[in-house]
Amino acid sequence: MEVIYGLLPGMILFGLIMVGVLFWATRSGQYDDLEGPANRILMDDDDPLLPQRPKRKKRSDQAQQE
Repeated sequence: MEVIYGLLPGMILFGLIMVGVLFWATRSGQYDDLEGPANRILMDDDDPLLPQRPKRKKRSDQAQQE
């Protein structure tokens, strides 16, 4: 029973901290664009404005050249 006297204030403090974190996340824009990253993965990389990565050779191509 004596443990409750320590746990109750601790849980209330923890709950207040979590509410503060929730308010901070909403004010800083963490939840502004929920669909953007999900749709971005489906977009093609054929956009000419995006920097192109150099194409890597396959191992079979490297073995044929040697």
